[in-house]
Amino acid sequence: MNLFDIKDKVILITGAAGILGTKMVEYFAEQGCRVVILDRNELAGKELESSIIAKKQEALFLYTDVLNREILESNYTEIIARYGTIDVLINAAGGNTEGATIAPDKTLFDLNMDAFKFVVDLNLFGTVLPTIVFSKKMAENKRGSIINISSESAIRPLTRVVGYGAAKAAVTNFTKYLACEFAIKYGPMLRVNAIAPGFFITEQNRTLLVNTDGTFTDRAKSIISHTPFGRFGNPEELLGTLHWLSSDASAFVNGTVTVIDGGFDAFSI
Repeated sequence: MNLFDIKDKVILITGAAGILGTKMVEYFAEQGCRVVILDRNELAGKELESSIIAKKQEALFLYTDVLNREILESNYTEIIARYGTIDVLINAAGGNTEGATIAPDKTLFDLNMDAFKFVVDLNLFGTVLPTIVFSKKMAENKRGSIINISSESAIRPLTRVVGYGAAKAAVTNFTKYLACEFAIKYGPMLRVNAIAPGFFITEQNRTLLVNTDGTFTDRAKSIISHTPFGRFGNPEELLGTLHWLSSDASAFVNGTVTVIDGGFDAFSI
């Protein structure tokens, strides 16, 4: 018996065309999964789909908007028509915007509330809505794995990223709530967990961490100095935990948040 076998599982990934999402898609396709690429970036999504199919692996790109239930419901209909089921949902869509941060020369009273609301909507409701839509088949099957993306900033509030941290803290709370709700009502084979990545350089945080000349910003240097591993994470270093949570190897794991941060959260002085 191979507890880590995930071959032929139907895995949905929102935000799948981003830097981290792309690595997830490529990995799960390599494992023999049927991967549904859900993203609003049609060009990147279609290119990713084509690259997977060119390797004789299975992938389907669908344009989506994680804040639009009508589009999500249409996605659901197409997925069920093609694959008949959904085994794993990875809610990887999210992000930040400059207006929802507080720069060193600003204060709370300068916070752009529209930007703050956008970031909360994107990260929290952009997790809740896809879960409501796509978990219907899991509830019907009484089986499945939902993996949300929390953040280091949900565990230890970080300077500047006030909107993002608040939203991800809410994602963590939602994860724990839903884990209990689903297990009680649909049984122990429908699980909900989250991962909390530490610091990975993506397009959304690049300007905070990397100067135009390619050197690290003071903030990046501070992060690294507080990370026992002494570096940023590589996207590939999320994949083992995602595989574990997608497989029967984590059959008794529910309502957890797995931190993947090179020791940042454990570090004091």
